[in-house]
Amino acid sequence: MRVTRGIPAAAAGPAAITIGNFDGVHLGHLAMLAELKRAAGRLGVPACVLTFEPHPREFFAPDQAPVRLTSLREKLELLAGNGMDRVHVCRFNYRFAQIAAEDFIERVLARGLGARWVLVGDDFRFGARRAGDPVMLKQAAGRLGFEVAALASVMLDGERVSSTAVRNALAAGELARAGRLLGRAYSISGRVVRGDGLGRKLGFPTANVLMKHNRPPLSGIFAVRLHGAARGPLPGVASLGVRPTVKQGGAPVLEVHALDFDGDLYRRHIRVEFLHKFRDEEKYSDLATLTRHIALDVESTRQYFETARAPRKAG
Repeated sequence: MRVTRGIPAAAAGPAAITIGNFDGVHLGHLAMLAELKRAAGRLGVPACVLTFEPHPREFFAPDQAPVRLTSLREKLELLAGNGMDRVHVCRFNYRFAQIAAEDFIERVLARGLGARWVLVGDDFRFGARRAGDPVMLKQAAGRLGFEVAALASVMLDGERVSSTAVRNALAAGELARAGRLLGRAYSISGRVVRGDGLGRKLGFPTANVLMKHNRPPLSGIFAVRLHGAARGPLPGVASLGVRPTVKQGGAPVLEVHALDFDGDLYRRHIRVEFLHKFRDEEKYSDLATLTRHIALDVESTRQYFETARAPRKAG
């Protein structure tokens, strides 16, 4: 997959395009990507995604913007895994926010990206003051030589699939529900960096994962699966939080203890897949109490994976 920063002055050729933030790349996004890929194949053109960095709401109101589900790298990996040929990452700044809806259609879609076919969601808005909508886009399409399709929202269990719904499920610790909305288990990836070594001193060495999420969408103690640490996935227990027992006012930290693994993960880029939440993070009176609870979490994790591996009896 080819990744381009910004919008070219002139397109190299025609393309099928969809537009959006694609935070989380959930089931609704997956439906759009599948439809885009089918249209690109039918037309014999690349399947292209136009996305934005930062998220427009982060630009306009950073203190009120929702937490991110995926970093840019994670989003690009998910888009590549779903067969996209190109992704154009457009820097969202004041200048871009001032582009009139009509200019966005002509300069960005038609001239810069060579739109032959454009797919949007039924609630899509674009241009300065969000003045553009699918109706305006369809009105301009005939004049500029491209087709427009709008995809209805995807529903699951009576709920509209959205990034907000995924965030709400993760914040509530409802990982199974989040997984159904995403079409996969939620995960965070990052490079393993040096920590303070406390986990090893307590008898439970951990990999400290450098997160791009300043405000992760979930917190607590979890059963997880590590990818990228060995030839196959490794079972483990993770703590995601501010570590109140050992630090006051700290930033969120993701620490993962892989069961029965003593290799060195330093500088490895790993992906942590969240499977089950055991409990919220707690503050303990001393390190001895913390150590006892870590041991209990490790035992709970072993039981979780043993239960998951056990064959189900026929009813």
